[in-house]
Amino acid sequence: MLTTLLRDSRALATLAVPLILTQLAQVALTTTDTVMMGLLGTTELAAGGLAIVIFNQIRTMGVGLITSVGNQIAAAAARAESAGTGGDGNLEETAHHEVRTIVRAGLAVATLAGLAGALIMILIGHTLTWLGQDAAVVDLTKTMIYALAPGLLPCLWFQAIRQFTVGMRRPQALLHITLASIAVNTALNWILIHGTFGLPRLGLTGVGTATSTVYLLSFLALYLAAKKDTQLAPFLTLDIARTDAATVKRLLGLGVPIAATYGSEAGFFSVTALMAGSFGPDALAAHTAVNQLVYIVFQVAVGLSHAASINVSRELALGNRAAARRIKNTALACAAAVMTVVGTVYLTLPGIVLAPFLDSGSDQALTIATHLLIVTAFLQFFDCTQNIGVGLLRGLDDTRSGFRITLIGYWAIGLPATWLLAYALGLDTLGIWLGLLTGLAATALLLLRRYNTALAAATGLEPAPTTA
Repeated sequence: MLTTLLRDSRALATLAVPLILTQLAQVALTTTDTVMMGLLGTTELAAGGLAIVIFNQIRTMGVGLITSVGNQIAAAAARAESAGTGGDGNLEETAHHEVRTIVRAGLAVATLAGLAGALIMILIGHTLTWLGQDAAVVDLTKTMIYALAPGLLPCLWFQAIRQFTVGMRRPQALLHITLASIAVNTALNWILIHGTFGLPRLGLTGVGTATSTVYLLSFLALYLAAKKDTQLAPFLTLDIARTDAATVKRLLGLGVPIAATYGSEAGFFSVTALMAGSFGPDALAAHTAVNQLVYIVFQVAVGLSHAASINVSRELALGNRAAARRIKNTALACAAAVMTVVGTVYLTLPGIVLAPFLDSGSDQALTIATHLLIVTAFLQFFDCTQNIGVGLLRGLDDTRSGFRITLIGYWAIGLPATWLLAYALGLDTLGIWLGLLTGLAATALLLLRRYNTALAAATGLEPAPTTA
């Protein structure tokens, strides 16, 4: 049993670790933008932060639309591998054609989402004044949005190629490109903000222009890296004019619920931030600091979720039913190990953990944040579990159940619990985080239960006991 767990953990880590490191590098990319905007002034930081919030909301939902590409390619590649091993050349070529078709359709969906998303961003920018935002901030926000909007298209192209490389289990170039993009982004920010080398001084617009440029360069770098890979190049094509409409429809059928799930989760956390702000600036500062910590650690869950999802798709395509069940246990065991270490650090060294985020002179905010860390030490187990649960269901091509369950967990259970604990019982910000924990725990348990049931239905096995 232990030997099997270690073997499965190594197989999962081979795919998960590059994805986790890539996710963490992307967090560093957005952090660089925030730091650069802060150097320009408070108004610029507020305007730029608002523009980035809008961009990230649209980008996240766009990424959701093409996330299933990785699962579809993993299954098709596994069928090609199985056919090749069995000596059936016709089946192998059919599966290879399927991979190429999915890649082309994924890029087509990314193109449609990028163009539509850019238009939606600009329209939202023109409604901000009606939403009660300061006029001076809105003017700067709109210029930032104009600079960011063109970057959405190469950003989603990059994500489509990323899903292709992950589905083929060859994501190594992702990390190198993302790390390089941090350095390039920092340099471009500085050059365009201050007008170095004789270029015009663009200020806040320079941050958006740099970000869009980096997305374009990252896409080109990943595309060229894939073209140089002998195992990836035969399947990679940019000829989206020959896209199969049925494949696009299938990807959208899977992707729309994923996009809605991502949007629902982001909305849930946004509402809790507004609730925290109602208890004063110290409460909001503490909430923001702890939420950033959760966001950073959450990238581990994202990497494990994607890796587990891809492996489930692959194992089912190969007919390895028992392996698909073991993947759940392996992913949860790996997540539990990481979260135990992180939680221990939160409980034993709260001052050191919070030091980068809170001014030492803000005693009230530090006290609140320290209490929130105690809740977070346990909350992150459920946050990680629910993300893995969504990924496992995606591996079964069951994206609608994930969306329905997250609606129940976040909004029908989590939000009322948050209001009850924070306001009715007077626990303030601590109540918000206990409500978050309740919602995430309910979501995690429901997702794992659904995965056991769906896997049993797909494979004819008895459902396994649900554990979180």
